[in-house]
Amino acid sequence: MDEKRFPLYAAVRNDHAVNVYIQEQNESMKALEYTEHSFAHVGVVTRRTFDILENLGADDHTTDLALTAACLHDIGNIVNRVDHSQSGAMMAFQILNRLGFCPEDIAPVICAIGNHDEGTGVPVSTISAALILADKSDVRRSRVQERDPQKFDIHDRVNYSVTKSELRVNREKDGITLKLTVDPQYGEIGEYFEIFMSRMLMCRKAAEFLGLHFHLVINDQKMM
Repeated sequence: MDEKRFPLYAAVRNDHAVNVYIQEQNESMKALEYTEHSFAHVGVVTRRTFDILENLGADDHTTDLALTAACLHDIGNIVNRVDHSQSGAMMAFQILNRLGFCPEDIAPVICAIGNHDEGTGVPVSTISAALILADKSDVRRSRVQERDPQKFDIHDRVNYSVTKSELRVNREKDGITLKLTVDPQYGEIGEYFEIFMSRMLMCRKAAEFLGLHFHLVINDQKMM
């Protein structure tokens, strides 16, 4: 990501404390037997947030704030998985205030972080909608942290079964599509909906906020 083009994101991404929090919150997730929430996840969410807003023609400052939110969105896991979006928003406030961000820039970032979880969040802004789509679409084999397939739970099976994941915006057709390739040897498509249906419905709401239609395609079959 171009640090000169997105200076706020660069300041956060290069901050030592932020990197410690990202690393340590994933250690908690691993102990709880959750999927990967570390730098790889942050990288996917950041890139997808950028792609969404770039395709929609957002200005650089809006994108800069969205990338900042993407970088910090899961740090609340270091406090507790429960209500991590709210605790993460409060942690982000302290970080951004320390780094000298102005209130006009802090407010939309912590709002997006506080609204990214499907349990309590709502797409209330362009930044939050882009973050929701980027975050909830990150399902992939490499997110599985359990190395013994015999110990896989349903989240592990579903993520491990996804061999390819793409999120694409089609402005001409006012659509955004999550396209997955699933190996049924490791997880059934029905299991995907069992654990991710609420996330996909949140993606639909986020897409609608952006003036788009959300589509889910699994193994070339349109599901939503």
